[in-house]
Amino acid sequence: MAVMTLLLIGLLINTPSLAQTGQVETLIRREMQERRIPGLQVAVVQRGKLVLLKSYGIGNLQYGTPVTSQSIFSINSCTKAFTGVAIMQLVEEGKVDLAAPVSRYLADLPASWQPVTIRQLLTHVSGLPDILRVIDSAPMGRVMDEETAWAKTKAMPMDFPTGTQFLYNQTNYALLGKIIDQFREKPFAEVFRERQFQVAGMPNTGFGDSRDVIPNKTQSYGYVTRMDGQAFPEGKVTNSYEIFPAFRRTASGMNSTAEDLAHWVMALQQGKLFRTKTALATLWTPGNYNDGTPTQWAMGWVTKPRPRHRAMITTGGGRSALFVYPEDDLTIIVLTNLAGSFPEEFIDELAGFYNPEIPKSDPIMTLHMQLRKRGFEQAHAVFQEEKAKNAAFQPSEADLNDWAYRMMSRRQLTEALSIFKLNVTLFPASWNVYDSYGEALFRNGRKEEAIAMYRKSIELNADNQGGKQMLERILKTP
Repeated sequence: MAVMTLLLIGLLINTPSLAQTGQVETLIRREMQERRIPGLQVAVVQRGKLVLLKSYGIGNLQYGTPVTSQSIFSINSCTKAFTGVAIMQLVEEGKVDLAAPVSRYLADLPASWQPVTIRQLLTHVSGLPDILRVIDSAPMGRVMDEETAWAKTKAMPMDFPTGTQFLYNQTNYALLGKIIDQFREKPFAEVFRERQFQVAGMPNTGFGDSRDVIPNKTQSYGYVTRMDGQAFPEGKVTNSYEIFPAFRRTASGMNSTAEDLAHWVMALQQGKLFRTKTALATLWTPGNYNDGTPTQWAMGWVTKPRPRHRAMITTGGGRSALFVYPEDDLTIIVLTNLAGSFPEEFIDELAGFYNPEIPKSDPIMTLHMQLRKRGFEQAHAVFQEEKAKNAAFQPSEADLNDWAYRMMSRRQLTEALSIFKLNVTLFPASWNVYDSYGEALFRNGRKEEAIAMYRKSIELNADNQGGKQMLERILKTP
């Protein structure tokens, strides 16, 4: 009787209630409608168990194919979290030192690249020029070969002095892929399969892009407002064609399912991917700038260091997101087939159905939920009200900036401007907030105000080369 009772209790603990499932269903359908998402998968891992796995919508609009649990989605830059694990596995074996310069492991690098450390590559503070800018400069329909891409990238100047700024960069992870190849003496795609996919039980996960034939792969979509000289004010849905050359697929080349990713998180937290108990803590420890302040990124993961209910996050392509809440023993995974859907914006709210305190702990989610009701022009007023209720209420500069840029990418310019302006108000000593606000003002046709913002940004940071280039462009604009 005692054994049967314990089994029943265990089953109940790891089974979501009908109310939880219904709340998830309502939220997902609301977000799919508002964001116009064709197809979606969601998975929830709680206390080491997969407690929810659901599929919604259409995986391929051309054929009306429904999404199932076996449907495979592009996860884009979520790949970086796997690269972080692959590097940490080398660190555990004593083959790689996070504090070592990349020149210890790779030859033929420009002199300015050589002192950059492995951790600085992982946390995007290297200052290296982005190889993606070079790849994207190739004529339409042509894919630049690896040798040419590297030669052109190495000839470019550094974006900023190493360790002084954050800039998301694909060069960093392409170099990490070379290190994995070298130490494992085989292509990193095989290394990932042997040391992560097979160990975790991920039969539907692998590398590939639109050129590859991948069974059960969903079609990726996006919305455009202009095409072939025609305007589409409400946005026209189009096929997204993704090309990830093999040499940079450690940055964004994987495809997977929500179920596979759930098994990977369970393997990661249960110690199946590392030899030591401290490895996961190291993986999730943020790097530092030269002045000692922490970076946004850990080893392939974005950190959300809240006072309570911290989250470790990986996102990809504006379409896929995975949140791990370590202290809550909870993971939420949402995959979609729409670029620009940004599921990371509603995962905290979804997590609130499993722990109501989680969304309350995130200032961005609090602002988001209030501004949905009251209007984004009330951003500063809502902030002051929340601050009056809780002195610790303080959204970070990076989180506000990221949120505003996501809205701007969805053409929600008025809403984005309100958040950029709030960021300037809250962080007046930061050069970056003026740079971002200036960009939004310029996109909104407010040229003179944009000029003032860029000038303030350059005044605060004379090394802001991007701001100088943008200011010059604006001044030349009629």
